Amino acid sequence: MHALPSPDALRQILPSVIFDLADRFVTAGHELSLVGGPVRDLYLGRVSPDLDFTTSARPEETIKVISGWADNIWDVGREFGTIALKKGEHTLEVTTYRADAYDKESRKPIVAFGDNLHDDLFRRDFTMNSMALRLPDLELVDPFDGVSSLKDQSIRTPGAPDISFSDDPLRMMRAARFASQLQIEVSAEVRRAMSEMTERIDIISAERVRDELVKLINGADPRAGINLLVETGLADKVLPEVSALRLEIDEHHRHKDVYQHSLTVLEQAIGLETDQDGPVPGPNFVLRFAALMHDIGKPATRKFEPSGAVSFRHHDMVGSKLVKARMRALRFDKETTKAVARLVELHMRFYGYGDAGWTDSAVRRYVTDAGDLLEHLHRLTRSDVTTRNRKKADRLAFAYDDLEARIAQIAEQEELKSIRPDLDGQQIMALLGIKPGPVVGRAYNFLLELRLDEGPLGEEAAVEQLRAWWKEQPEAQEAITGE
Repeated sequence: MHALPSPDALRQILPSVIFDLADRFVTAGHELSLVGGPVRDLYLGRVSPDLDFTTSARPEETIKVISGWADNIWDVGREFGTIALKKGEHTLEVTTYRADAYDKESRKPIVAFGDNLHDDLFRRDFTMNSMALRLPDLELVDPFDGVSSLKDQSIRTPGAPDISFSDDPLRMMRAARFASQLQIEVSAEVRRAMSEMTERIDIISAERVRDELVKLINGADPRAGINLLVETGLADKVLPEVSALRLEIDEHHRHKDVYQHSLTVLEQAIGLETDQDGPVPGPNFVLRFAALMHDIGKPATRKFEPSGAVSFRHHDMVGSKLVKARMRALRFDKETTKAVARLVELHMRFYGYGDAGWTDSAVRRYVTDAGDLLEHLHRLTRSDVTTRNRKKADRLAFAYDDLEARIAQIAEQEELKSIRPDLDGQQIMALLGIKPGPVVGRAYNFLLELRLDEGPLGEEAAVEQLRAWWKEQPEAQEAITGE
């Protein structure tokens, strides 16, 4: 933890727009403070891109103060006291002091505006976020000892955690998210309250749970956040498939701990992310979530064989369906859901390559099936090797090196990322004398499979193959017989 810079140093560090805004509020007779994350981050040695303020001014008074000065004003949450504005390159949010009450059956607060900074800070989620800098003097206000929480690297609540979490159950997810993002522990009291109040998360919308989960997965230490969700039982509510990975380990240790394996794969996948100019820029949610979820099909497919071995046949396909269902329940967008599910489906495709090798056709199919996710699949497959057997790990790494070399070699000869049949739809229809419809799709898929199996054929050979295929189709026979 860093010491808070002096007021003079803060004036050099913080954006000048903060002080310009403060001058306007003070001149109008209102209090204004920088609050929450931006203050916490100063103790972490960084300036937050978020600029959040709290004020004694009511929303209509805030609008009056900033009108004519702000470039744009958004009435984003007036009923909750929040007014957003744009000034130059900065987006700022100003919220009236709050002293809310909560309905136990709903997350929605009964909004009550407060009249002092202390009460406003008390209603916030954690002590490290319940600090403020009064403006323009930059006086630190820390009534709940947030500085000590940061120093101790402990997540605490301003009041009793059970009351705080009952008021807003999403705070339990936020605790796990901060454990990941800031790499700090939750206090024993917070952990106990999370364990006792998991049922309360049911009143939170799936979208809000999803947003916290994404931030957790994209944090610096997602293993810590996931562990906290699982150990407190919250994962049973929001990610039950991950909790289920804690398969009972039999006394003979015939299979590994799938849960710990999955967390290790997640960590190894993070290590393979690229910078922003690379093919898989980190933090990469699709890669990370696929790594965490890649084996969730195992509990449903586990079978003890007569030989004593344990098998998980088709867990990749089962897992793909499960992850798709979970992400839909959490209201993820279709593109992200499809990408993660596809990676889970394909994560076992590589195994066996090192023993038997693949034909060029199999390599083409691997690339084509992965599509735009090929670089993600490379990293997921490599991350899935967690064995302590160095010989086995080296053999698998060598085999994957060889596969990537094969892909590069074939890619030099063919455009693997954009494999298409040698004839397009218009050519197919003209050649067969048919109209648009399902038959064109079947013919196209036939030529595509041929292209994958044999590589580029050339138009003349493709025409010959298509005509031979067409003679065997029912539609062609009907045309000949007139039936």
